[in-house]
Amino acid sequence: MTDREPPRRRVPGPTRPVRSARPGAQRRPGPGARPAARRPRPARPKSSTPLRLGSPRPRLRMVSLGLTLVLMVFVVRLLQVQGVDASAYAAKAQLNRYVSHTIAAERGGITDRSGVSLASSVDAYDITADPTLFTRKATEVKDAPEQAAALLSPIIGVDAAELTKKLKTKNTRYVRLAARQTPQVWKQIKDLRSTLNEKANAEGREASVLSGVLSDPSSKRVYPNGDLAAGILGWVNADGKGGGGVEQQLDKELSGKDGKIRYAQSGGRQVPTAGSTEQPAVSGSNVELTIDRDIQWAAQNAISEQVKKSGADRGYVIVQDTRTGEVLAMANAPGFDPNDLSQANAAALGNAALQDAYEPGSTAKVMSMAAVLEENVATPSTHVTVPNRLHRGDRLFQDDIDHPTWHLTLNGVLAKSSNIGTILATGQLGATQPEANRSLYSYLRKFGIGEQSGLGFPGETSGILAAPDKWSTSQQYTIPFGQGFSINAMQAASVYSTIANGGVRIEPTLVRGTKGPDGRFTPAAKPKQTRVVSEKTAKTVARMLESVVDDEEGTGTKARIPGYRVAGKTGTANRVDPATGRYKGYTSSFAGFAPADKPRVTVYCAIQNATKGSYFGGQICGPIYKQVMEFALKTLQVPPTGAEPARLPVAFQP
Repeated sequence: MTDREPPRRRVPGPTRPVRSARPGAQRRPGPGARPAARRPRPARPKSSTPLRLGSPRPRLRMVSLGLTLVLMVFVVRLLQVQGVDASAYAAKAQLNRYVSHTIAAERGGITDRSGVSLASSVDAYDITADPTLFTRKATEVKDAPEQAAALLSPIIGVDAAELTKKLKTKNTRYVRLAARQTPQVWKQIKDLRSTLNEKANAEGREASVLSGVLSDPSSKRVYPNGDLAAGILGWVNADGKGGGGVEQQLDKELSGKDGKIRYAQSGGRQVPTAGSTEQPAVSGSNVELTIDRDIQWAAQNAISEQVKKSGADRGYVIVQDTRTGEVLAMANAPGFDPNDLSQANAAALGNAALQDAYEPGSTAKVMSMAAVLEENVATPSTHVTVPNRLHRGDRLFQDDIDHPTWHLTLNGVLAKSSNIGTILATGQLGATQPEANRSLYSYLRKFGIGEQSGLGFPGETSGILAAPDKWSTSQQYTIPFGQGFSINAMQAASVYSTIANGGVRIEPTLVRGTKGPDGRFTPAAKPKQTRVVSEKTAKTVARMLESVVDDEEGTGTKARIPGYRVAGKTGTANRVDPATGRYKGYTSSFAGFAPADKPRVTVYCAIQNATKGSYFGGQICGPIYKQVMEFALKTLQVPPTGAEPARLPVAFQP
């Protein structure tokens, strides 16, 4: 069998690319080719209107217009923020970042005439807070202000509701919760805040309810001698302003000028690298008073004991330098402690020695006698017959005690404090009673009655002295012996200082001068001086006043001071009850100066409404006068003159 080659299969050759016909050219079939089959055409819709797609251009226009309006709004707002309102928004940003507050000036001190401190300022803190740090977001506590207020209230002594209100203050990062707290109070708050912050951190919170409590350095007013001279000094209120006394009278000088500080803060604390602006505070001036602390203590101690012993409403003692008018002491009882006004009796606040107006009684007779002597209508030895009763006008007048007809000298009228004798003597001041009234009135005014003393003290009364044509029928005869007009204790003391100073009235003074922050001392203006009576008259009245104390028939024997010549006068006046406006009780008083022949010190004492024991001025005020005068003379080192008293006659034989 022969091998035969397998039949070869026909392999198709490479396919040739079909050339596309030119546009518009028809493809012709080749020889032997079949005609191409035609595709069936789709059936046309029966409708005769052709279907067309909508144009997108209107939609694009609307979208473009909307985007343009939105962009314009953004552009306008951007221009407003960056151009028109840029400063306002910058200010708001600064407000949130920067804190401004006042730096309190250190208040000046008050000293006595020797430089002993009576009032001073010590380091303290104003407790402040940042209200933004008490929000729920800042503390993660819903009632953070309430919780913080409850914790702080018992420490700083401010009502919790008030604290809560402050801690919820909006649009600020600074509120003052309490002013002038002691360093111990601030330390207690800091310790409590640290404890709460540690607890909050342990719980995963960044801040506690006290994180926003801060402090500003300040100062606190203290009175190292407690209630000593409180009526003179006054006090400082919660706002740091003088609330009474010298603190109020000289508040501008004492306060100084507050400063300001502005600094950046974060989290309630100052950012040291952000810079700050500060206007330093200017400290207040120190005030030096005329009073002597030791004499003030002696006067205050004496009057306090006697007021308590007598069951009296109140009492006052004034000590004055007769040569200069300077007040060496002005004591009131009861008093108050300006360090703690919460414990003070409201009726004891102020300075009763200057603010009480009362009828002086027989201590005012010295003015009547001075007028009689100055007008030369009588002399100390002029005879005055004093009956047991005297009918004048619509009244029947009498002396403090029933007595047979007295045959006294004018000196004896003063020594025995006879009301009837004083009426008879002052009746000689004019040809008629109205003329006598006008003459006496003129002298009362010269002595300073009816006007303020000149101290310029807050709340001081000028007393009451009606014009002579307004005097009632009874006033014409009661005013000469100290009833029917009113004065204060300073006016009464000034009358006796005028006699002691040779008839020249020097307006009393309480302030010697001020020392500014630069250390320069500025003395107070010199007080006004007025000649009231002649030197001869003043010396004669002084000798007559000696008889009140030195003569056994005088009413002021309890005021005697061994070794010294003492001039003085007792007083026991009917007292007007402030509650009812009617006479009830008595004003007991004693006034005088020593040494009588070379005066240096005046002492005046008055006690209102003594209800225990005696109420006569010579009995309860005479001993106070003696005690205070002795102390003052020793303190000022005033020696006795060694001269014998004048011993003018008190009575005469008819």
